[in-house]
This record gives sequence, C-alpha cells and structure tokens, in this order.
Amino acid sequence: MATASSIAASIASKTKTKKKHFVAQKVKLFRASDPLLSVLMWGVNHSINELSHVQIPIMLMPDDFKAYSKIKVDNHLFNKENMPSHFKFKEYCPLVFRNLRERFGIDDQDFQNSLTRAAPLNSDSQGRSGARFHTSYDKRYVIKTITSEDVAEMHNILKKYHQFIVECHGNTLLPQFLGMYRLTVDGDETYMIVTRNVFSHRLSVYKKYDLKGSTVAREASDKEKAKELPTYKDNDFINDGQKIYIDDDNKKMFLEKLRKDVEVWINPGLTLTKSLILPFYSPLLYSMSPSPSLQFLAQLKLMDYSLLVGIHDVERAEQEEVESEDNEGDDEGESDGGIGTPPDSPSNTLDSTKPLSPGEFDPTIDVYAIKSNDSAPRKEVYFMAVIDILQHYDAKKKAAHAAKTVKHGAGAEISTVNPEQYSKRFYDFITTILS
Repeated sequence: MATASSIAASIASKTKTKKKHFVAQKVKLFRASDPLLSVLMWGVNHSINELSHVQIPIMLMPDDFKAYSKIKVDNHLFNKENMPSHFKFKEYCPLVFRNLRERFGIDDQDFQNSLTRAAPLNSDSQGRSGARFHTSYDKRYVIKTITSEDVAEMHNILKKYHQFIVECHGNTLLPQFLGMYRLTVDGDETYMIVTRNVFSHRLSVYKKYDLKGSTVAREASDKEKAKELPTYKDNDFINDGQKIYIDDDNKKMFLEKLRKDVEVWINPGLTLTKSLILPFYSPLLYSMSPSPSLQFLAQLKLMDYSLLVGIHDVERAEQEEVESEDNEGDDEGESDGGIGTPPDSPSNTLDSTKPLSPGEFDPTIDVYAIKSNDSAPRKEVYFMAVIDILQHYDAKKKAAHAAKTVKHGAGAEISTVNPEQYSKRFYDFITTILS
C-alpha cells in the first residue's frame, strides 16, 4: 500500500520533472477572488489526480488514519494573478477520506469537478470561533474553515467515525466528512474541511433553524435576523409554532438514524476489540467481529452539536420561478428559475439527464431531504442533519456547565451539559417537533 511518504515523493517528483503537468491545468484556471480558494482548488485537483494513481488497498490500516500528503510550490507561474507564487497544500488521511467519499456514493471525479471547475461561493454564515463557510459552485459541498484543535479532534474520532459509517452503510444524519486540508499562504496556515451540503443544490431554503434542545439563550440575535437567510434557534422554532410534517414511515426512519447517531445503547455481551481491523471494502467483516451496537456521539463524549433544519416551500418556489421567467430578459444568465440551480456546466449531468418537477429531488444527491406528508398545511421539503460534532466535553465545557448552572439554576435547560444528558435531551426534543 502506498504510504504518505511515497505519495508525497510521487508528487514532488512530478512537480520537478513534468512541466506540462501545470500547463495541462490551464483549462481549469483556478480563479477565485480569494487566493486561498485558488490554492484550495489547485490542491484538490492535484490531490485527486495523484490518488487516481494510488491502488485501492484491500483494507485500511492504522497508519492510514495518521497519514498525510503534502506539496510545496515555489515560483508557480501558472495564473499568477490569482494564484500565490509560494504556497503549501497538505491533505490529511487521503486514503481514509477517499474511502469515505466512496461509502457516501460520491465519485472522486465528480468531487474534483465540483470543487475545481469554478470558484467556491461565499456564504454569510459564520460558525463558532469565527469559522468561515463556502459552498462549491454547484452547491453540493460545504467548505468550512476549522481550527487546529478541530483537526486534532477529527483525528481523535476518525477511526471510530469510519467504523460507524461502515456499520451503518453511510445511512446517517451525521456530517459526511469528505476531505480535510491545511493551506499555507504567506506563512499563514488555514485548515479546511469539506462536507456534503445539508441543503439542496437546486431547491432553495426559505427558513432555517439550528436546534440543540436547549431553551436558555437560544434565540436568534437582532443582527442574525437582519440577514437574508437568518439562522433561527430553539425558542424561535417554538414561538413560530413550527412543526416538521412528515409521514410515519419517514418519521420512523429518521428517528432510528438519529438515535443511532447520538445515543449510547449497547447490546449485552458485545465489546469492541482493540485488534479490530478497519476494512476498506467489506462491511461484513465488522459484523463478524464482536462490536458495539451502532452509537457514536455520546460514546465519544461529544456534545454541543445541533440539528440543522432547512425548509423549502414548494408553492413559493413555483411562484418565484414564474416571476423569474417573466423577467428573464432582465437578468444576465446568472440564475435559472430562482430555485438555486447551479450554473450550466458539462459536469452537471445529474441535472440534465433527469428533469425534476417542483419540490422533487434526487435522493442520491439530496440525501438529507424529506417531503412533507399529505396533511401538512403547506407542501414543503425538509433538509435535516446533525452538524458541529467536534466539540468534546472537556474541562472548559465542564466549567461552563458549572457557571451556567449557578446563573440559571439547576433545572434550567442550558446547552452545556454532559454528553449522555445532552444526547437524551436532544433526541427527546427532536421527537416533539415531528408531526
């Protein structure tokens, strides 16, 4: 199996000897208003090309969860008005993330096209610690800046995360982690992680909520409400009288996935062996070995995560599409129907081969989407997934729990509680919002 050093050596060799390698990439340009995004596009393109030459191993080994590949570029002449002349690009655990992409049904060529054919789009969303968000130009993937502490936590959970994805066959509400990178430009290091977009690439979300199952200080601020698409919170959801109207079958499947994702529940007599090898292709090997029942967040002492809910109003989208067609002559071809369709591109074969009616979606792409039931007040599509799972219940969080308990009282529904209590309260709250 190719090691990180052999991958890096291969990259270095090709960089030195194959000058045409860079010339061939001119077709993609890698132009972005932010040089950092240009480096990301260049790096992902280079990484996927290199991985295509690395043989797929029979199984992943422990070292693959510590491996990395990196490249340093100096005096880079191609497209230098957009691309820094000196930069470094590092990819963490390339074989692991390639396997995860496969398990989530994502082809590497499609992944490469989405992130490199055109510059990622800026988002006005901002996460904790000032994290910045972008979406790929076709809106299928989210690129988020993370901290070095997040990278360390990701390494801590990656082996068990991969095992969990194998056991549940990728059928989860957890974030779909698809790649993690470090970009160094002008001596500044930026860490980025790529996940599948919770929301649709073509159905616009008209309202969104971030739900934790807590009611203390869980309202959107005035500053947040002033945004074009605010992120509302638990008390806003309750005060709006909002409900998620899905049929019984979808409700059962959704809650089953959620329970496995967040709760601790272990079948008697089953234990996780340290010698368990993580298979690359055969999930059956897991079931043949003694292992815990599916569980994840509470078991790993993770908390402070949220359920992200996006709501698409089908009738509103239809009306906006009609209005957009009426004013078609006034636009510049930058939008298509007002429902979030990505720019025309030869890579958008999934859109062009199967025209979709209003409110319809391809479940292999919009994996978090659920239609409203027939008795819902409005015809809607809901997008729901668990996000922000990298917060460990550490000493800082324990101190915050103590401080908030003193301030609000022992019975207050504060967000900072131990992982077992957090997962139970979270699950119980989500069950109450489904109608």
